[in-house]
This record gives sequence, structure tokens and C-alpha cells, in this order.
Amino acid sequence: MGPVPRTLELFYDVLSPYSWLGFEVLCRYQHIWNNVKLQLRPTLISGIMRESGNQPPAMIASKALYLKTDLNLLKGHFQVPITFPKDFFSVILEKGSLSAMRFLTAVNMDQPEMLEKDEDITEPQSILAAAEKAGMSARQAQGLLEKISTAQVKKQLRETTEAACKYGAFGLPTTVVHVDGNTHMLFGSDRMELLAHLLENPWILWGQPLLPAHQRTVYRCL
Repeated sequence: MGPVPRTLELFYDVLSPYSWLGFEVLCRYQHIWNNVKLQLRPTLISGIMRESGNQPPAMIASKALYLKTDLNLLKGHFQVPITFPKDFFSVILEKGSLSAMRFLTAVNMDQPEMLEKDEDITEPQSILAAAEKAGMSARQAQGLLEKISTAQVKKQLRETTEAACKYGAFGLPTTVVHVDGNTHMLFGSDRMELLAHLLENPWILWGQPLLPAHQRTVYRCL
């Protein structure tokens, strides 16, 4: 038997653009890093904020101004095609993501392999269209959409959010690393180099060739 896979739990909410970055990067690197098992955990960010006493960055004027500039730089750095709705802050502060995250929870319960699709479902009316674009049949998507108001789906989303809080989450994305009997909680989409270090795997910028170890050392010194 081979070594036991190191498990990464990604707690995320589609309302968080930084979750999108973390999602994209981990979905890429799970195929590059050795012996890694990625578990996608749809989570309700409003529950995380309420439990931790934190508040969204968009609620703080200086952070709100910084947010779009930062994300525009990061989308080029990670080559992720982030787009913003015209009412970006209204979506974050008023509309919320409850229906979307319940839908993803239903997907995770019934067809977890479909979670690795990066369609936009922040708007309830876009859920069916996004699900079909991601490869689901209209019948499958409609069936899952009908489950978002069930007690089982509500309970699962609540339990996942509570699990993130127990790990110490105060925002999203949160990545929980289980390796060699130890558990590490990493916040944000900018901890990937540290994650690679914990997994004892190389970190390279997406799209660049993986250099031999001695060349990587020279590159970093430069």
C-alpha cells in the first residue's frame, strides 16, 4: 500500500472573490503536488463572520477601496478570469449567498465531483444556467435546486460552517491541512507557498516550468 494521502479541506463561499482564487489554485495544484486529497467544503461566510465576530472587508471603507485593485492584480498573477458584477458591493453586503451555498451543499451531497466547476452562481436565477454550463443536465440541476430548502441540506451547510469555526476560521477561504497527524489552519488565498511548505512540495507560479531543486535555489536567490 502507498502512503496515506494528505488531506486539504477548502472551506469557501462563492460570495468571496478570494475563495475563487483559492479554489482555482488548489484545483490546479492537487494534480501537481504528491499524494494530496482535496475536499471542497461549501461554507456560509455570513455564519463565519457572525461566529468569529469579524466583518467583511467591504464594510471597512479603506479595505473596500483596496479590494478591487488587489483582486485585479491577483487575477493576472494567478491567471484567473475574475469578473465583478456591476453591483459588486451590493451583492456582498445585501444579497448574500445562502441559496447558492445551499445548492453547492446539495451538489456536494449528491454529486461531489461536480463541485470542481468555476461557474458564477451568486445570483439565484443564475444557478440553473451555471449548473448546466458546468455539465449537469437540466433535470439534475432542477432536482438539486429543489433540495436547497430541505432540512438535510440546511443541516449539512450549518455543520460545515460550524466545522470551519471549530478549526478557527474567521473568514474565507480557509484551508485546513491534515498531514502527518497534525492539523494546520491557513486563512486566505495568499498562503499557498506556506501550504506547499507544509506538504513538502514545490511551489511554482502557474504556467511556469518546474525547475530542478538546485535551479530553484538559484532562482530564489536572484
